[in-house]
Parts: sequence; structure tokens; C-alpha cells
Amino acid sequence: MLKSRIITALILVPIVIAALFLLPPVGFAIVTLVICMLAAWEWGQLAGFTSNSQRIWGAVICGLVLAAMLLSLPEFNRSVHLPLIAGSLWASVVWWIVALFLVLFYPKSAGWWKHSRVLKIVFGAATIIPFFWGMIALRQHGYDADHYQGAWWLLYVMFLVWGADSGAYMFGKLFGKNKLAPKVSPGKTWEGFIGGLITSALISWGFGLYAPLAVVPATLLVCSIVAALVSVLGDLTESMFKREAGIKDSGHLIPGHGGILDRIDSLTAAVPVFACLMLLVFY
Repeated sequence: MLKSRIITALILVPIVIAALFLLPPVGFAIVTLVICMLAAWEWGQLAGFTSNSQRIWGAVICGLVLAAMLLSLPEFNRSVHLPLIAGSLWASVVWWIVALFLVLFYPKSAGWWKHSRVLKIVFGAATIIPFFWGMIALRQHGYDADHYQGAWWLLYVMFLVWGADSGAYMFGKLFGKNKLAPKVSPGKTWEGFIGGLITSALISWGFGLYAPLAVVPATLLVCSIVAALVSVLGDLTESMFKREAGIKDSGHLIPGHGGILDRIDSLTAAVPVFACLMLLVFY
């Protein structure tokens, strides 16, 4: 398991970095849209869709909605302050606050949503759509002045989240004793949680020293702490939905990692919240 995770990561990380720095904004938007469609396909299981045709239609509708939103914006103006983008990012903040309470009070909280397919679709939309706009907003930040500025920001958030995830996995395996959220995800521990935060802090410090992020250290620290914390919430929230759906992995597209949602669950929370704080609150 660990070996396949490492091999897959060694293959995927260079591909992700290449996509960030080499693709033009349109190409990056298309790749992100495809990832969101795959995530919507997998969310179909969590929403209770039993047939492949239902899940395919869910993915297609997700793609059409995102494409329509993208095409509705001015061609040369993808500012984060446009109502559609800013609204999506703020909606993400609201959703993850709601998700926090769902996780904290699970399984009692499941009583009012587990039998509602509509609510589970809404939860999926609240997860995937703001993630798409968080990715786009960060990638296009400062693009006119420096084509790579936004790419550095996105890479930073990804490394921050991957560091938290990997640190939690390793510290949890080595030292884990006290369960973090046993009713939601029995494998996660407080020791792993703290280890993940320490790993994220080290990555933030190192990245801040050498990467051209051009931000006040205090601002970066606040946004990074919130992003690292909410990334854990993203992971726990998906685990909660998978538990209710009676599945272990959201899919099997990525060897050793499960599905697309299993890989981006933390990012779906961290990216839009980080983008909201960095670009709408502090910038």
C-alpha cells in the first residue's frame, strides 16, 4: 500500500507541476474542469446514484454548469472580485462551516440529510464548484504581471495540504493512539493531526523562504494555518459521506490512493478557503 502510494505520488507530482507552470489559463481551466467532472462522477455514489448512467449524467451536468459559468465571464477579465467568483469562494466558507458541524455531531447530524438525495447533491455542488473557482482564481492571480505568480500560489497550497496529509499518515502510523474522530474516520488520530500540522508548518517556512510568493509573513501564516486545518475537515467530511454510503474509497482511478475525490478531498476545502482569505480578505 505504502509502496504504491509513493510510486503514484512520484508520477503524479511532476505532472501536476508541469500542468501548473506550462499550461495557459484556458488549458489549465479545461484540465481543472475535467478533474471536477471526475469528482462529480464519484460523488454520485455518495449521493446515492446506483446506476452508471445516473453518475455519468451527473458528471456531464457538472461540466456543463462549470463551462457555462466560465463562458459567462468577460474573456479578458477573470478577476476574483467578479460576483460569480467571489460568491463561489464565500459560499465555500459557509459550506465548510456547515460541514464542521455535520462532522462534529455525526452520526446524529446524518439524520436530516442521509435520506435526502437532493441535499447530498447540494453538498457535492458546494464542494466541487467552489474548488473549481478557487483553482482558477489562484492560478490567474497576477497573471498579467507574471504568468507564474498564480502557479506558485497553487503549488504552495498543494504542498501545504499534501504535507499535512502525508505527515498525518506517517505520524499516525508511528505514534497514533488517540482517535481524532472515531465515529467518522477511526483511522485518524490526534497524533497524526498534530504531525500533519507540524509538517505543514515546515513546508510553509521552507516554501516562504525560497518561493516568490510576495506576501506579508503574518498574512501567509494565518492563511496557511486555516488552510491546513480546513484540509483536515475536507478529508473528514468525505469520510463521513463515504461511511454513510457504505464504501471505503470513492473510486479506483489512482493506484494506492483510491479515487479522484480521495486525492482532492482535502484540496476541495483548502483551495477555495485559502483563495478567499488571501485574495478577498487580506489582499
